[in-house]
Amino acid sequence: MEYALNSSSRKVGIICAGIGLSVVYTLFAVRLFIASVYGEEPEFSSLLHAASFDPWSAEYKNNLGRYYALAARDPAAAIEPYRAALRLNPHCARYWFDLASAYQVLGDVSDQTNALEHAIEADPTTPDVAWEAANFYLVQGDDQKALHEFRVVLQNDSTLANPAIQLCWRINPDVDALLRDVVPERPEAYVAFLNLLMSKQETEGTKKVWTAMVASPQPFELRTVNEYLVYLMSHKDVGEARLVWQQAAARFGLSSYLPSGRNLIVNGDFSLDVLNGGFDWQYEKQQSVALTLDPSDFHGGHRSLLITFDGPGVVDAGIRQFVAVQPNTLYEFSAYYKNGEIEGAGGPHFTIQDFYTNAVYYDSDDLKEAGFWKSSSGEFTTGADTKLLVLHIRRVPEGSPIRGKLWVDDFRLVPKRP
Repeated sequence: MEYALNSSSRKVGIICAGIGLSVVYTLFAVRLFIASVYGEEPEFSSLLHAASFDPWSAEYKNNLGRYYALAARDPAAAIEPYRAALRLNPHCARYWFDLASAYQVLGDVSDQTNALEHAIEADPTTPDVAWEAANFYLVQGDDQKALHEFRVVLQNDSTLANPAIQLCWRINPDVDALLRDVVPERPEAYVAFLNLLMSKQETEGTKKVWTAMVASPQPFELRTVNEYLVYLMSHKDVGEARLVWQQAAARFGLSSYLPSGRNLIVNGDFSLDVLNGGFDWQYEKQQSVALTLDPSDFHGGHRSLLITFDGPGVVDAGIRQFVAVQPNTLYEFSAYYKNGEIEGAGGPHFTIQDFYTNAVYYDSDDLKEAGFWKSSSGEFTTGADTKLLVLHIRRVPEGSPIRGKLWVDDFRLVPKRP
């Protein structure tokens, strides 16, 4: 059907209708603008005006409820604005939480629980929602529901892993139960749990977390391995430390950094990158000492370690390696060194000590007056309780000035068979 638009009356009607729609739209826009202006003010009258000018806004009604609950300290008056907001938007978890909070202050546990469950239903995976829900359940004394929500937090927000794990441990300090029911297969959660247990000196618990961690395909940082090894060594659990290093080597592709029957010293010729952790070489900046890998001068392999001394206060070169050994066992040590015009009383020494008792098992002569590669070697027998040695290069006498260069290479330590 066709309509003729050439009559004057029809043209006037269409124009009037357009003007009317424009006026309605303009009035509507003006109302929304006025509501937004009032809504930005925290005063009670402004919030009332905002809700009045825009009665379809759940946010304005919820803000009015928050004013009653927080500013006016009248949670009973906040209930109806909160409910009005939820009638307009029942899918906002924050609105449900505000309602639950008002019921909590009023002591209405039933309605509080109902509002809380609606909040979780509206947004079941958002960490902020789960965090608030977990704390609500803690206040109510419902530990199982709280733990369930903390699991949601751990699953979805790595930044909250540490506080979430700490709260879970307070609720139920049971490593097995938490690993089974709460801690998800996430590296951040495992690391947070491992760190917590180390701080609590729960060594047996750390082993369980580590086992779960390496069994998971989720990646984690080598730094975590190094920190755990330091903890195990400090607690004299050398056997577990060796196992952890073997598992880490398989996980991170570091099989070349494992000690062997041919040499218990890892990376003895410095052909590999220095990891500065684990059972590889570890270094720490020392006063008046500089460490450099030198590819221009070496005894074996393709580079050596150059140690430059330049000043007083030198006690140690700042590089060391931990070596796991057996008690009551005869070992043979050897290393090569070369120096360039070392000045000062005494000199550097290769020293091997018991990490726990500081008993010296091997101490070389002064590493001086060798303008060519020279061997330093010896034998020693470990004590009845010796499990971990530390190899380092110390200054004798300690602290006295020393200047010059020392190259070291081809470290080797093996058990000597009868």
